[in-house]
Amino acid sequence: MPNNTTKSAPAKMAAKKTATKKTVTTTKKPAARKPATTKNKKLGKGLDAIFGGDISTLIDDIEKNTPESKQITVSLEEIRPNPYQPRKLFDEEKLQELAISIKEHGVFQPVILKKSIQGYEIVAGERRCRAAKIAGLVEIPAIIVDFTDQQMMEIALLENIQRENLNSIEEAKAYQMMMERLNLKQDELAKRIGKSRSYIANTLRLLQLPEMIQNYVLEGKITMGHARCLITLPQEKAESLAARCIEEGLSVRDVENIVKGIELGNSRKDRPKVEKPKEYVYVEGLLRKKFRTKIKVDEKAVTIKYTDTKDLNRILELMGVIEES
Repeated sequence: MPNNTTKSAPAKMAAKKTATKKTVTTTKKPAARKPATTKNKKLGKGLDAIFGGDISTLIDDIEKNTPESKQITVSLEEIRPNPYQPRKLFDEEKLQELAISIKEHGVFQPVILKKSIQGYEIVAGERRCRAAKIAGLVEIPAIIVDFTDQQMMEIALLENIQRENLNSIEEAKAYQMMMERLNLKQDELAKRIGKSRSYIANTLRLLQLPEMIQNYVLEGKITMGHARCLITLPQEKAESLAARCIEEGLSVRDVENIVKGIELGNSRKDRPKVEKPKEYVYVEGLLRKKFRTKIKVDEKAVTIKYTDTKDLNRILELMGVIEES
């Protein structure tokens, strides 16, 4: 018995050590696959639930911390833009500057791509892809990630908002797309992207503008401030005033004042004429005849107009307020 006990103790310890090693090994393997597993388990949830909402940090981490062994080289011909990319216009001058830098120094950070049926779709790095083509490159370093369409959409919007300001019209269209595709209300979208509901509502109102004015904003010919002023005007007047903004260089305050004048004029035209009581009209006639000047009789006031001091003295004499000179 003592011999058996002595032999079994090391066996137990060996077994224990083996079990411990197996446990450690088992723990490490899933850790390496954790990002992909987490994303798959949380399909349908917002990026705030998956990544804490800071897309800029997420993209930077992927680009800077992914080892070169995990990077591949992809032909630019196989890469397509993110279908959910809200940015429609890219600054050509900045692209040319980036292309010169890439031509001299190469692409410092890999782009992030998602595998698709027709090749790859850009998750982040469209400017680098465009500039690389201008620089004459045929391929670019890339990191392949596994994102859902919903995540692609949110990343495209949030990365542009956090890294480089979107044009207000592009931003409004992106919000509209997210609300439609993800079936979100304005307050839900506001929470998802860290904006106030009023900000979302005011931005979406820009889509009520005629297409011509939206294009002016996209092209940077007028500002969002100008555009907001034009929302309340009929299409023809809004387009005419937008053209004046460009031709005359009107400020936002100038446009505000012009719009107020147009709206005030419209309200006066639309105001129905009120018939004055016959008694008032009769009294006005008598007073005009006596004082030989314009007189207006209202419900609680009588207004007598005069041309100068001499005319005023004449009227006061007729009233008996002062003696004749």
